[in-house]
Amino acid sequence: QDFSVVKAYCGHGVGFVMHGAPDIPHYAKNKAVGIMKPGMIFTIEPMINVGTWRDQVWPDNWTSVTRDGLRSAQFEHTFLVTETGYEILTARENEPVMEWSQAKVQRPIMT
Repeated sequence: QDFSVVKAYCGHGVGFVMHGAPDIPHYAKNKAVGIMKPGMIFTIEPMINVGTWRDQVWPDNWTSVTRDGLRSAQFEHTFLVTETGYEILTARENEPVMEWSQAKVQRPIMT
């Protein structure tokens, strides 16, 4: 099966408003412009779908599901741009940034 990156949602700047500029797309061939500078805070929150990248929003205007009804995975981290690189603000001490449990990822795909 093919996987795809959701294009309807993106990472974003965090400042005076929670979902502010800049927009940070998670796919190539996008129209994002700009340079990150020290002091800026932003998120990355890619969503990977089995099947189409297109989504459908439920009548509650909040819940988003894949248009083809297949599975989707999403994670998010928040970064601070520093003078020498970056800091992952959502990282926890003594824990990996991404922790995988085989029991959680080895589930049968329903067809």
